[in-house]
Amino acid sequence: MKIFTSSEYFDEQLYLESGRILEGYTLAYETYGELNRDKSNAIVVFHALTGSHHAAGKYEGDSKPGWWDGLIGDGKVIDTTKYFVICVNILGSCFGSSGPTSQTKKGQKPLRMKFPVITISDMINSQMNLFKRLGINKAYAVIGGSLGGMQALCVGIEHPEFTDRVIMLASTYATSPWAISFNKLAMEGIVKDTRFQDGNYKKEDFEDIGLNGFAIGRMAGHISFLSPKSMQKKFGRNYVETDGLYELFGRFQVERYMEYNGQNFAKRFDPLSYLYIIKAMNIFDASRNKDSLSASLKSIKAKMTLVSFRGDMLFMPSEMETIRDSLKDLGRGERVEYHCVDSSYGHDAFLVEYDKFDFYIRKALDG
Repeated sequence: MKIFTSSEYFDEQLYLESGRILEGYTLAYETYGELNRDKSNAIVVFHALTGSHHAAGKYEGDSKPGWWDGLIGDGKVIDTTKYFVICVNILGSCFGSSGPTSQTKKGQKPLRMKFPVITISDMINSQMNLFKRLGINKAYAVIGGSLGGMQALCVGIEHPEFTDRVIMLASTYATSPWAISFNKLAMEGIVKDTRFQDGNYKKEDFEDIGLNGFAIGRMAGHISFLSPKSMQKKFGRNYVETDGLYELFGRFQVERYMEYNGQNFAKRFDPLSYLYIIKAMNIFDASRNKDSLSASLKSIKAKMTLVSFRGDMLFMPSEMETIRDSLKDLGRGERVEYHCVDSSYGHDAFLVEYDKFDFYIRKALDG
């Protein structure tokens, strides 16, 4: 599989949904496979909250491949001998694209908390500028899970001519109060930590010891990515062998796992970027600029493939069913396929249990 990693700087204004303007910005991206002569074989993959443009393959010296390596590659479901796959790091992230702790305009200091609030629409508009620069005027398909699914839906609604196939997994048309509540825990943990310094920390401050409040907030968020059944199966009531049962801070295995996950994540992900991205997710509501969800979905021209997971407690199957039902009410029933995967893993099933849903993606791409 041919992998190419690069970035593009845009020395132009990006008009944001908030009314503010980003004077310049950089987008990091990665591609897999080769674009054909008429540039008709491009598949856009959108990453989730903590993901990046590194969706597949391995960098030299890395032990882990990209976050969707099980699906993207030569001979895999998203076959890079057939398709040209591109994944762009979203605005606001901390993996190469412009965000609160990076330069937006060359020579300018990071804006930090003066960085404007961005929305899913802003993320997509910036990526559309990149695709245009690369000569990709129409994608064969767009696909994403969770936050990536929000981006895919946004493309279908706001850029209906860009693709004929939209594939959403474990996502929603509007972030629910339940999901916003988990994000609030992370936000409070970050901003109330004294080491956060109102966003004026140095980027290297948390390399050795992550921001403690961020780690705690991440633990809360991570609970929403799993499910009671998956936790029971993975940990049960097993106790850490070296901890005493009657020690006050002795731990069950699940507690040690949460500590490990939270602390390691807090060392590798920028806390300001996390705040900006979860704000974008909280704002997301596909119906907010129209009278109703149906009014928004009416502009979609693409064939929609919706995949939810029965054990997903963050973006529940009923939310994807609402999209399906709204499209059916519009007389678009033949243009939407909905599948609820029988999974008890939880929200993160779309990153793990490929064998339970990959054939739906294959069908959508072949259809």
